[in-house]
Amino acid sequence: MDTSGNDRTGSAGRVRTFGIEEELLLVDPGKGEPVPMAGALLDLYVRPMESSSGPVLTAEFQQEMIEVVTPPRSTMDSLEADIIAGRAIADRAAQDVGVRVAALATSPLPCDPHPVRLRRFAAMAEEYGLTAREQLTCGCHIHVSVESPEEGVAVLDRIRIWLPVLTALSANSPFWHGEDTGYASYRAQVWNRWPSAGPLEILGSADAYHQLVHDMVSTGVALDEGMVYFDARLSRHYPTVEIRIADVCLRPQNTVLLAGIARGLVETAAREWREGKEPVGAPSALIRLAGWKASRWGLRGELLDPHTHRPVPALAVVNSLLNHIHGALEDSGDLQRMEELVDDLLLTGTGAVRQLEVLHRTGDLEDVVNDAADCTVGLPAEGT
Repeated sequence: MDTSGNDRTGSAGRVRTFGIEEELLLVDPGKGEPVPMAGALLDLYVRPMESSSGPVLTAEFQQEMIEVVTPPRSTMDSLEADIIAGRAIADRAAQDVGVRVAALATSPLPCDPHPVRLRRFAAMAEEYGLTAREQLTCGCHIHVSVESPEEGVAVLDRIRIWLPVLTALSANSPFWHGEDTGYASYRAQVWNRWPSAGPLEILGSADAYHQLVHDMVSTGVALDEGMVYFDARLSRHYPTVEIRIADVCLRPQNTVLLAGIARGLVETAAREWREGKEPVGAPSALIRLAGWKASRWGLRGELLDPHTHRPVPALAVVNSLLNHIHGALEDSGDLQRMEELVDDLLLTGTGAVRQLEVLHRTGDLEDVVNDAADCTVGLPAEGT
C-alpha cells in the first residue's frame, strides 16, 4: 500500500489517510469449496499502470485466496468506492478462471489448502507444520497514516485495549472444516496459533518497539519481521499503523465501518499522546481474554469492558468505543456516517450471523458460500 500519493495527509489539523487490504477466498461456484486458482487468476489479471489509481490484486499465503489492496484515501466515500471496486475487480478476475471470490474469514466447507510456491512460504510450512498447513483464513488489514514511528508506537500503546471490539464488529467465521464452531470469529482462534500473534505490551518508544521485533526474529521462532503478527503493528514499508485483528467483512459497508473506527482510534490516540495522557496499563493477558470473548460471541452476547475488564453487554462496549473516538469522527466529518453504519450493522448483524441464518434456512453450507459470494459484491438485498 503506497502512502506517498497526493491523497496522503498528515495529522496536524488535517485528516489522516487510510487504506485497506482485504483477503478473499476463491471458491467453486457450484460446490462452494475453496479452490487453488490464485496463480491462474493472477496470470490473467492485468495490473493497472498506476497502482495508486485504484485497487489492485495480489497473491497471499495460500493459492485458495487473493488479496485486494486499496490506495490511501482521505475520505470515507473514496475508500468505500475503492473497496466496492476492488471486490468487483477480484470477482471478475475470478470468473475469468471459472471461480468466484467470497469474503469469508474461514471456509465453511473442508479444504486442504495449497501454499503459494515461494521459498518463504515453503519455509513457513516446514517450520510451523499443521499451523501453516491449515492456515486458510482471511483478514482485513487497515493502514492509517502516522507522522513518525514515535507517534506510531504511541498509537499502538493506546489503541490496544480497543482492538478486541473490532473482532466483534467484523466477526465472519463461524465454520471450520464443515462444522459450526460455536464462535462468531473462529479465524481469531486459528490465527492466534502463530507464536508471534496477539496483543502488544505497552512499549513507550519506537526504539523499544524495534528492539522487541529484533529480539523476536533473533529467537528464530519468527522467521523474519514479516511474521511479527501483532494485533496492530508499524508497517515495515509505509508510514502507517497497520491494524490486523479483524476478520474480512462479508459486506463492503462493514469494511468501511472498520476503517472509519480505525482512523478514529489512531487520531484519538495520537491526540492523547500529544496531550501527555498515559495509555491504559492493561496487561496483555487481559486483552487476550477480551479478544477471546469477542471471538466467541461477536456482538451477540457480552464483551469485556476495555477499562474494567468485566463483562458487559456488547452494545455498551460499542457505544463506549464510539464515545471514545467521537471528537476525531466529528472533526473528520465522519460522525453521522459512522453512526449510520453502526446502526446498520446492529440491525442486519455481522457476517457470522448471516452465515448461520443462511444455514438454518437452507441446511446447506454450499448455499452459505454462494450467498457470501453475492454479498461480497453487494448483489443481495439487505438482511436474509
